[in-house]
Amino acid sequence: MAESKESKASTGSGVSGADFLPSDSMVNRFKNFYRMATGNMSAQGQKQYWEDADSRFSAMDCKRCEDQRDYLLQFSPMVRFMSDNIRRLGGEIGRDNMRCRTCKTGMLGGFDHKYGILLCANYVHERSMLEDVMAHEMVHAYDHLRFKTNLDHDTDLRHIACSEIRASNLSGECRWANEFFRNKIVAFTNHHQDCVRRRAIFSVKNRPNCKDDVQAAQVVNEVWDSCFADTRPFDEIFR
Repeated sequence: MAESKESKASTGSGVSGADFLPSDSMVNRFKNFYRMATGNMSAQGQKQYWEDADSRFSAMDCKRCEDQRDYLLQFSPMVRFMSDNIRRLGGEIGRDNMRCRTCKTGMLGGFDHKYGILLCANYVHERSMLEDVMAHEMVHAYDHLRFKTNLDHDTDLRHIACSEIRASNLSGECRWANEFFRNKIVAFTNHHQDCVRRRAIFSVKNRPNCKDDVQAAQVVNEVWDSCFADTRPFDEIFR
């Protein structure tokens, strides 16, 4: 699952990036903030602004993320259920391989069978959102153990699509409240299916071995019926 941060290019006439000042003083930080807020910073300056902010707030973001992660590992019914089922398959997901880091790509999290789960602390601020991200990536971990799906760059796109459909379907990220309050999408019929399909297509099209969004949609459609109906390890959609 990924979301990008977009910024508008400034119409300023300064040298690209020269309008961003070193953030070694409160005066410079205020000037940078003011230029960002008023749209008077170049595209390169905006990029430097966000990179600098991420760097300065990285430790604080990661500490908050780690505290929320530890709470959810102990008290979230969803996370504990997935942990138990991953353990039954011979795996182990916990604080040692569920790492909070600062991300630069705008993604919320990721799973790699060699690394574990990545949680992007600078993009996931609320505990409820972190719970959804953790659940999403834990479905991928479950699929890797249960179906031997690696989710790497050489994996068949249909396997990728199936795991993405299952992760979005089962994690809770597509429930109506999320769509309404986070994404400002108002739909009272088929909103869950539309959300799962949209997220799966977005994830598949960002794979290096996917040509474009047309191929991504085609692959998702090919496996949709069987993968959307597969709610393992749940008896039905949890929430």
